[in-house]
Amino acid sequence: MPLVKLDHVNVRTTQLDAMVSWYTTVLGMRSGERPNFPFPGAWMYAGDSATVHLVGIEGSPAAGSEVALKLEHFAFAATDMASFETRLQECGERYERSEVPSFNIVQFNVWDPDGNHIHIDFSI
Repeated sequence: MPLVKLDHVNVRTTQLDAMVSWYTTVLGMRSGERPNFPFPGAWMYAGDSATVHLVGIEGSPAAGSEVALKLEHFAFAATDMASFETRLQECGERYERSEVPSFNIVQFNVWDPDGNHIHIDFSI
């Protein structure tokens, strides 16, 4: 049974509303259908896939977990690089843009309100 693709990431946060807003406004995702779990959360959709599962937890704002995670970043492939960069600028988001010519991509590195590192890859 070979693995086929990454299905989703699960992110714990003390800033659920801010995170939903950021993933919607900055990354253009939408909050969608989610099972009726007995804890707060939101599933953020990229197209038809719930790729980011947010789980609301109690605590002070910062990284969503009390445990130091070893995940450095997660990434999305995207299209329409110019519109995405314009959106980042209009939202006043800090980002780093880097070209990776050996893979024919441009990466935009962004950080959500909890400081999780995400990069968005565009083919060139």
